[in-house]
Amino acid sequence: MRSGSRRPMLCGLLAGSMLLGHVAFGQQPNPDEPGKATDANREKPLPVPAEIASTTKHDLLLNGRTIHYTAAAGNLLIADEKDKPNASIFYTAYTEDGADPRTRPVTFFYNGGPGAASLWLHMGSFGPVRVVTESPNPTGPAPFKVVPNDSSLLDKSDLVFIDAPMCGYSRAVGTGKVKDFAGVDQDVAAFHKFIVKYLTHTQRWASPKYLFGESYGTPRSAALVASLQDDGLEFNGVVLLSSILNYGVRTPGYDLTSMVYLPSYAAIAWYQNKVPHTGTLEQFVEQAREFDRTVYMPALAQGDRLSAAQMNDIAAKLSGFTGLSVQWLKEAKLRIDPSRFRKELLRDQERTMGRYDARFLGYDFDAAGENPGYDPSDTGISGAYVAAFHDYAQRELKYMSEEPFYLSGPGVNEAWEWKHKAAGSRGQAQAVPDTAVDLADALRKNPHLKVYSANGWFDLATPFYETEWDLGHMSLPEAIKGNVEFGYYPAGHMVYLNVDALKQFKVDLSKWYDERK
Repeated sequence: MRSGSRRPMLCGLLAGSMLLGHVAFGQQPNPDEPGKATDANREKPLPVPAEIASTTKHDLLLNGRTIHYTAAAGNLLIADEKDKPNASIFYTAYTEDGADPRTRPVTFFYNGGPGAASLWLHMGSFGPVRVVTESPNPTGPAPFKVVPNDSSLLDKSDLVFIDAPMCGYSRAVGTGKVKDFAGVDQDVAAFHKFIVKYLTHTQRWASPKYLFGESYGTPRSAALVASLQDDGLEFNGVVLLSSILNYGVRTPGYDLTSMVYLPSYAAIAWYQNKVPHTGTLEQFVEQAREFDRTVYMPALAQGDRLSAAQMNDIAAKLSGFTGLSVQWLKEAKLRIDPSRFRKELLRDQERTMGRYDARFLGYDFDAAGENPGYDPSDTGISGAYVAAFHDYAQRELKYMSEEPFYLSGPGVNEAWEWKHKAAGSRGQAQAVPDTAVDLADALRKNPHLKVYSANGWFDLATPFYETEWDLGHMSLPEAIKGNVEFGYYPAGHMVYLNVDALKQFKVDLSKWYDERK
């Protein structure tokens, strides 16, 4: 799934025990197993597996055309600076049979976390199959349904879904340890090595190439495309789904944090019928953006110098966009924390909203509390995705493993190193990552590179206005500002959970891919 800043980030983003790296099927992890935070206790190298793949043949009917394709579920080894294998990276690739690899695009997909498996994108977005959920209502228990995906991108590109090191079926091997992969730059290096290895292994160097990251996968993509291009490997395009590129914006107490959330609050208040409906959702959100830029942010900048009369005026206007009471906004000093917003907006109904997707509603134990007790947009779909992926991998992909499958790599989040040496930064490391700097560097060096930013109106993990802020502050020259395009969908963090939004997303991406030819 997903990204943002929960611990400090999302997912991968799973909630509670899943984010901490518990394994599927209730299996207990071995304390000596790769991925556990036991680096210092390891006395001997871990086994290095062979590079193998289970290959199967399939057909998919898309837009009146039958696509014959090969699925390959397997692993490739990447190595350390001494050229010794230190990780086995699990992937699932879908390639059209008979297509010319010199003209057939290949797109690399991954989720976030940091440290998360790719099953969310794999089983929900543009792969050849997708899980059926009851979103935005909680999906019921098994049996779960996996159907051919009529919104798959397989008619436009071959697809490669990658599990981050120590996540899913990816593992540290040899002398590989958590610290080798648990960090902004370490993670980019691992994905860099895998992509180079895959292109070599499959003879795809001449193919048009794309990156597709969700959540923490978006800062990874921004830094990764710059890293690959600096190594002579140019990409055609990057798709950013539900982005967080600059973590500095999330600094506690920083007024910009309140500002970048306001348009999302407006969209959610509209969806939940907490504000009058005049015009369209898009028009209402644009009014919120304008209020944000011209009134709200200047008011916050005044701090304690804001007069009582000004406070009353701003609170009244802010209430009209957020659906929150004037009194509550005044008591909050006009600053709206997203977690408190999820609890407060529907307090009169004793409902709490989802973080990843505010369309999802839940019931808390303490209806009078200040913060939600859980995220209904996580619990509402996780069981379906986990079970459906395991069944699909075994029955259709014929991939069998005795290894536990980790939704989030054990020990990875806790050990994550946030320092980042951005491309073009002249060696100065950032204390917290702003990978929009890397993306801007890649765009300047490769003016043919295109970026598509997809955003959900109801996402409180990675609000769309923050993405607009990050991508709008890259100081690009006028000639390439148009290389960055935006798409907006009536959904949350995982846009594809709304099937109608997924279909529109596919239409938009199809056009975008066609323009790259």
